[in-house]
Amino acid sequence: MRGSLLGSLLELKNFAGALPSRLNRIMDTAANAELELPVRVVDANLMLEGFQKVANRIASGIILAALIIGAALLMRIDTTFRLFGYPGFAILCFVAAAAGGCWLLLSIVVQDRRKGKRTTLRVR
Repeated sequence: MRGSLLGSLLELKNFAGALPSRLNRIMDTAANAELELPVRVVDANLMLEGFQKVANRIASGIILAALIIGAALLMRIDTTFRLFGYPGFAILCFVAAAAGGCWLLLSIVVQDRRKGKRTTLRVR
């Protein structure tokens, strides 16, 4: 047991002694844009398509949130143009946000159902 412990300590000492030169080599290759990391992806196109869907949905949600916040801020401005007793432009922004939210939800449901049918067809 003592011999294996000493052997492990000796290996650790050798590793620690060579570490600065290894780190220098890694930093040099990274600085020269020569560092390559091979990555194996099962289906890169499918992953990219998924990331793009997520990014589009997040962007749509941010735009809808901005419409809602902008409409809420516009509610405090008194104007002559009114709809349902509220400032007209603010109500139009709320209606646009509601329509966009419904469209976003509908498109998500339709795309997910299509995707589900496609995957079940592939499996058979």
